[in-house]
Amino acid sequence: MKRRVVVTGLGLVTACGNSVEATWSALMEGRSGADYIKKFDTEKFDVKFACEVKDFNAEDYLERKEARRMGAFTHFAIAASDEAVKNSGLVIDDTNAEMVGTYISSGIGDFWAIEREHEKLLNSGPGRVSPFFIVSAIVNLASGNVSIRHGAKGPNSATATACSAGAHAIGDSFRIIERGDADAMICGGAESAITPMSVAGFDSMRALSRRNDEPTRASRPFDAERDGFVIGEGAGIIILEELEHAKARGAKIYAEIVGYGMSGDAFHVTMPDESGSGAIRVMQRAIKDAGIDPTQIGYINAHGTSTPYNDKFETLAIKKVFGDQAYKLAVSSTKSMTGHALGAAGGIEAVISILAMENGILPPTINYENPDPDCDLDYVPNKIREADVEYVLSNSFGFGGTNACLVFKRYEE
Repeated sequence: MKRRVVVTGLGLVTACGNSVEATWSALMEGRSGADYIKKFDTEKFDVKFACEVKDFNAEDYLERKEARRMGAFTHFAIAASDEAVKNSGLVIDDTNAEMVGTYISSGIGDFWAIEREHEKLLNSGPGRVSPFFIVSAIVNLASGNVSIRHGAKGPNSATATACSAGAHAIGDSFRIIERGDADAMICGGAESAITPMSVAGFDSMRALSRRNDEPTRASRPFDAERDGFVIGEGAGIIILEELEHAKARGAKIYAEIVGYGMSGDAFHVTMPDESGSGAIRVMQRAIKDAGIDPTQIGYINAHGTSTPYNDKFETLAIKKVFGDQAYKLAVSSTKSMTGHALGAAGGIEAVISILAMENGILPPTINYENPDPDCDLDYVPNKIREADVEYVLSNSFGFGGTNACLVFKRYEE
């Protein structure tokens, strides 16, 4: 029999706040985390704003020397993981360390280190490149450092599946526990890619909003005047545990994870499949894995990037999966407030989906002002909504056509 898996801890670092409480409070107020970029001079850039994490000091969590040897995405992962582990009450020691794992993914790793050390190489020669460059930059070092920090000796992994990475980490961790290879997993996503090269690259693809005169209104998923996403950063971490393991130690259980789906578009490196095929299949697989009927889903935290094609085709896919039920579903995109945190997005949005179900409050899609005939669902526009939902679904779609979908259920004995 498959083992039941529950959520016992939550941790967040986002543009809206550096904790679960701070982020949730901002979402409840409909407050955007977007602002003008502080990390570098944007004078020559067409895009001058982003959803940067604010007032974050790595030395609040790490010794200075230790912090300098890590990438910023790892700093975020450690902060969110510390919160999640503390929140869960999970004690990792010699009695259980080999059955507690880490799986924290990222789309890019430490882009800052890559740019900084490349500049050193060009200007000063190879001898000036930091000996900590590789171990600060590569994608799996967030997971590796969290494993070391908490003494978790079980499975230790990471995926680099672009904007689906955080969701894949949670789904894969679900499977690891389900099959008995671990009793608990610290899992999710982390990203810090608001850098000159990254912003220039995404902008040259015409993927970013250029609404420089009003950053807080730039991310407008499903709105007819959406013109691109707002790049974000941060980390979203959850603690997953096998049910009996959690019950035996008297843990608070936030939710049960019951469904996970994966699919590939096999269509285009950046553009979603215009038929919605990949998104349709990933939602169907997650719902089938959960063993429920589509009508039981009460809320969808959409991928909802605020790009013209993504929002249109995700809406199409939802309608094909849910039929007439699609018009009775609440669908919102919290990227309207957090921005698109790339590889961290799936982790952040999993936490938000769980909080929505636990609190009975659905976060809104802010900046929804101009209806789009192609996007005609209930996007919880601009204001929170009280709702009693038993199942929530969270979508993550990435470049390369890599898709992930998670289904969480209100926990019951």
